[in-house]
Amino acid sequence: MRTTSLLVDDDILVDAGTGVGDLSLEELLRIDHVFLTHSHMDHIACLPLLVDTVWEMRQSPIIVHAPMETLDILRAHIFNWAIWPDFTMIPDAERPALVFEPIVVGQKVVLGERSVSALPANHSVPAVGYLLENENSGSLAFTGDTAACDELWDVLNQVRRLSYLIAETAFPDAQSRLVKAARHLTPSLLADELTALETLPDIYVSHLKPGHVETTSREVESLLHHLRPSLLRQGHVFDV
Repeated sequence: MRTTSLLVDDDILVDAGTGVGDLSLEELLRIDHVFLTHSHMDHIACLPLLVDTVWEMRQSPIIVHAPMETLDILRAHIFNWAIWPDFTMIPDAERPALVFEPIVVGQKVVLGERSVSALPANHSVPAVGYLLENENSGSLAFTGDTAACDELWDVLNQVRRLSYLIAETAFPDAQSRLVKAARHLTPSLLADELTALETLPDIYVSHLKPGHVETTSREVESLLHHLRPSLLRQGHVFDV
């Protein structure tokens, strides 16, 4: 089972779940930026291992972009010397292996011809989604983990050339009580949310819980068939 991690070109990760484990050492060495949506383990699990694996072979730090609340959680509960070394102080404070950069909703980080912007999200911990744009082509939006969020669709409706949307649908409709508490989406809730989207990108559904994949995917197909959604698969490649 792999958890959330998207590799952008060869130098950016969006989230650092266990999918990072599929990358070779050479691929890990090329990663310069990690954009975290939030602090839950399925989205950060491989970040400590990533930096520990490559830091002595790099000439520059890995930069982690995330909401300040997420960075504070990483400092307090992961890179705290008790769970994992504090790589923001290794080898020393002047030459760290890891640098934390706060990001807020609406902020855009420009990396050459590409940019990564933080999108609104509504989750059980502070969270964001991300909009990935290439000035010469299209864009991809990733909701991250979120429940209903009107602000998200308001932002996406302003995006020119939105090519792809990756949206979460964690549980089937029968789990609506759990979904409400955990602030996720079901197929029915996602269908309601997408009525606010004025454009028609290619839609990919992600974050299906392993024990409910068959039921959730069947409900997605039934409720969203007019939008022709696809399930996001391990190893899928987007051309943006």
